[in-house]
Amino acid sequence: MAAHHEGLVAAGYGTVADAFTAALARSTRGGAALTVMVGGQKVIDLWGGTADARDGRAWTQDTPSVTFSCSKGLLAVLVARLVAAGKIDLDLPAGTYWPEFGQAGKESIPVRWLLSHQAGLSYPTEDVTKADVVAWHPVVDKLAAQAPLWEPGTGYTYHALTYGWLVGEIVRRVTGQSVGEAFAELVAGPLGARAWFGVPREELASVAVLAMAPDLDVEAMPLPPEFASLKRAVTLGGAFPSTLAGTGTGLNDPDIQAAEVPGGGAVATARALAEIWSSTILPTSTTRPLPQDVVTDMVRVQSSGQQVLGLPGVPEPSWGTGFMVDSPARPFLTSSSFGHDGAGGQLAFADPTHGVGFGFVTNDARGAGDSRALDILDALRRSLSKEREIR
Repeated sequence: MAAHHEGLVAAGYGTVADAFTAALARSTRGGAALTVMVGGQKVIDLWGGTADARDGRAWTQDTPSVTFSCSKGLLAVLVARLVAAGKIDLDLPAGTYWPEFGQAGKESIPVRWLLSHQAGLSYPTEDVTKADVVAWHPVVDKLAAQAPLWEPGTGYTYHALTYGWLVGEIVRRVTGQSVGEAFAELVAGPLGARAWFGVPREELASVAVLAMAPDLDVEAMPLPPEFASLKRAVTLGGAFPSTLAGTGTGLNDPDIQAAEVPGGGAVATARALAEIWSSTILPTSTTRPLPQDVVTDMVRVQSSGQQVLGLPGVPEPSWGTGFMVDSPARPFLTSSSFGHDGAGGQLAFADPTHGVGFGFVTNDARGAGDSRALDILDALRRSLSKEREIR
C-alpha cells in the first residue's frame, strides 16, 4: 500500500515531501512526522502512518513521540538559555552548583564536561530501578557518590542516559525547578510547543507507541566480554529493558513518560522540535534567539574520535557542549548545523546558514542501515541550493 501523508508542502519543497513519503513507506510498523522551518516559516509540515500499530490509531498533526537522544539537544538548549541569563558558568566545577557531586574524584569536573560526555559517569555502577527513575533524587544521589569510570577530561564516552540526570541536576540547583518545569518556562512554553520532559497525565494517551527494531536490543549486540558493562548505559542495571522500550515498559511505560528522563525520554511533536530549534537562531513573537557568543562557544567541538569505553574502529559523531555537530559519522545539513539525533531514526537541529529548524520523529525505531532522516536531509539540501540559485 502506498504511504499516505497529510499536511503542508510549500512550493519548491516537493522533493523533500517525496523523501518523507519514501521514509513513511519504510516505516511499516508505525508512523512518522516531519517539520521544516526556513526563515521562521514552515515549509514542510507532514505526518502519516499509525501512532499505535496495535489498534491502528492514526498519527495526527498533534501526535507527540519519544525523541530518544534528541532529548539531549533540548536539554542543551535549556542550558544555553541559562548560560545566556548568567545562571550557569560552563567552566566552573559542577560542585559549585551541586555540592554533593564534588566527591570521589569529581571535585574539579566542570559543568562543560557533563554536557560533553567527559565526566566518566557513562553508566551507573550501582543498579538503578524504575522507582529510582520516577523519583529522580535516588539517581542523582548515586551518580554524585560514584567515582569516575576513567580520569575525567582525558577522553569521552557517550553518556546515553546518565547525561540527563547529571545536566538536569545542575538545572534544578540553579533554577529551583525541576527540569520539566524549567524547560516549559524557558523553552517550550513561550513557543506553545508540544514538547515535554515529563508528559502531562492528560497527554499520555496521545503519545505514539514505540516499535523497536531487534538490532536496537543491547543484549543481542555481540560485544566482547570486556565491553559487557556498556549495556548498563542503557538498562542502568534494571530500570530499562535492553531495548529501551517494550510492551508497556521502558519508554513505552506511562509512568516513565510522565517522569523526567532528560537523557532520552523527552516527548515532542516534529513541529515542536522544528519550532524550538528555529527559535535558537531566529526571533519569534515571544522569544529571542540564543546569543551568538553562547552558540559559538557551545558548538565548538569538545568530544570526537575514539571513545574511552567504545569499540575500536567504530565511526563516532562529534559533540560540542551538549550539542551534536556536523561530522562524517553524523552529517547534518551544513557544517554550521547543531542539534542532536536520537535512536531509531529521530533527528532535530538548527542550521544558521539556511535559517532552518528541523524535526523528524518516528515510532518505527530502526537500527543499522536506516537512512530515512539522511535521505530527507539530502532532499532538503538540494531544495535549498536550488532556491538560492533562483534568488
